[in-house]
Amino acid sequence: MHVTVDQDRCCSSGQCVLTAPTVFDQSDEDGVVLLLQADPDPSLHSRLRTAAALCPGGAITLTEADR
Repeated sequence: MHVTVDQDRCCSSGQCVLTAPTVFDQSDEDGVVLLLQADPDPSLHSRLRTAAALCPGGAITLTEADR
């Protein structure tokens, strides 16, 4: 799974950081999402799907690897 974020769509709710704190952080300046890991460990994939679903701005995009 590959993760991308659109900082222009982020509304700084912090749901992603609460759900997957090793993958997402927020800027101290304006609270906009910061991506820490673009290709996180598979053990985090369930949390990432939840984070993307909870994101009110739709700023998180997950690209699943082909199986």
